[in-house]
Amino acid sequence: MAITDWPIEQRPREKLLAQGSHTLSDAELLAIFLRTGIRGKTAVDLSEELLHGFSGLRQLLKADITTFCEHPGLGSAKYAQLQAVLEMARRYLFEGLQRGDSLNSPQETRQYLSGQLRDYPHEVFAVLFLDQRNRVICYEEMFRGTIDGASVYPREVVKKSLEHNAAAVIFAHNHPSGVAEPSQSDERITQRLKDALSLVDIRVLDHFVVGDEVVSFAERGLL
Repeated sequence: MAITDWPIEQRPREKLLAQGSHTLSDAELLAIFLRTGIRGKTAVDLSEELLHGFSGLRQLLKADITTFCEHPGLGSAKYAQLQAVLEMARRYLFEGLQRGDSLNSPQETRQYLSGQLRDYPHEVFAVLFLDQRNRVICYEEMFRGTIDGASVYPREVVKKSLEHNAAAVIFAHNHPSGVAEPSQSDERITQRLKDALSLVDIRVLDHFVVGDEVVSFAERGLL
C-alpha cells in the first residue's frame, strides 16, 4: 500500500507537521528525506531496510559515498543532499555558539564538538578560540594523528591564539575507540598547553574528549 493510501495521521510528513519531528521514528524521518521508495517498497519500508543494513542511523549518516551508493534507492544525488543537511546542522550549532557565552551553553558546545569530531577514524585535536566575553571567534582543527594519537605542538597553539586575538580557548580531541576517558598523555599535554598560554595571558577554559560520550576536563577537575 502506498503511503498516500495510509491514514493521514500515520503518514510521516503529515505526522511531523501535526505533532513535531520528535514524534517520528528514525525510519519515518529518513523516509521524509528519501521522499520516494523503490518498486514494491514504500519510503518507510526502504528506510527500515536501510537502517537495518547500516545497523542504525549513525552508521548511515557517516557512510562514505561508495558505501552509501551501494544500497538500493540511494545514489550520489541523495548523498550530496545528506551531506548538505549534516553541514547545515553543524553550522546551526556553531551559530548558536557564536551568539552566546560558550560557558553558559555547555550542551551546545558538546553537541557541536561531538558533531565535528566523533566520527573521524583517527585522532584530531581542535581548538575553539574565544573572545573576552567567552564568545566563539572560530573553530580550527589543528593537528591530526593516527588511530591512537596526534602530535600537539604548544607553540603552534599559542601562535594561532595570538593571530585570532583570543582571550581564552577550549580544546577538544576525539578518541576513535569511542572511549572518552582522558588518558595520562591527554592530561600532560593539556597542562603543557595551559602553561604555554598562560605566558601570554590566554585562559584555558576546558578540554573535551569526544567518543561515544563527551567528557569535560573542567567537570572532572583536571584543569
